[in-house]
Amino acid sequence: MWSEAWSARRRHRLAGSIESLENEAKRRDVNDEAALIQSSLSGDSSAFGVLAQRYQDRLYSAMIPVVGSADEAEDVVQEALIQAYLKLDTFQHNSRFFTWLYRIAFNYALSRRRKNRGHVSIEQARETSGIEPLDDQEGPEGTMMRDDSVRCVHLALQQLSDDHRVILVLREMQDLSYEEIAEILSIEIGTVRSRLNRARLQLKIQLEQMSDWRPPEDADELP
Repeated sequence: MWSEAWSARRRHRLAGSIESLENEAKRRDVNDEAALIQSSLSGDSSAFGVLAQRYQDRLYSAMIPVVGSADEAEDVVQEALIQAYLKLDTFQHNSRFFTWLYRIAFNYALSRRRKNRGHVSIEQARETSGIEPLDDQEGPEGTMMRDDSVRCVHLALQQLSDDHRVILVLREMQDLSYEEIAEILSIEIGTVRSRLNRARLQLKIQLEQMSDWRPPEDADELP
């Protein structure tokens, strides 16, 4: 009994220490961002380059399922970074820089997508997604199965509404908190929760429909 109580206290102290370290890391990150932003505003373009390098890969991975194309995602990220640099003096320090950058990117991506007539067909998404295997150490069969699953999810995402697709990307793929998502999308946290639930249901329906679909027997035959 004594040893169990002692172990519980040790776990509690360890959890507290980890939380303190995480909070300190966040504070340093915010302070570092503030310094880089101030340097950028003072004319040091290399400081903004540091910010861009810090988030461009993560932003790119978020944009692919939103716009349905690797090439489109690259264009969106480039434009978002340009707009962020030009509008940096409007950034309010009551939020983190990356949430502000995400908002710019998502707004531009959705605007661009709507101009391209909204939904992308499954065939178009399959051809242009540019999705690559994430890990080639698991053997060819495991990689193929996992890669097929990833592709199915991305293809199913393209059949959802913009609101549902974006919120799934932010929560399930980017692992952002409800508070961060609410800030990026300019909606209430309650709306984030309800929209996320509906989006998950719609994604499930799309995946079930895709699992029932089979190509025609002569699909690979030449005319």
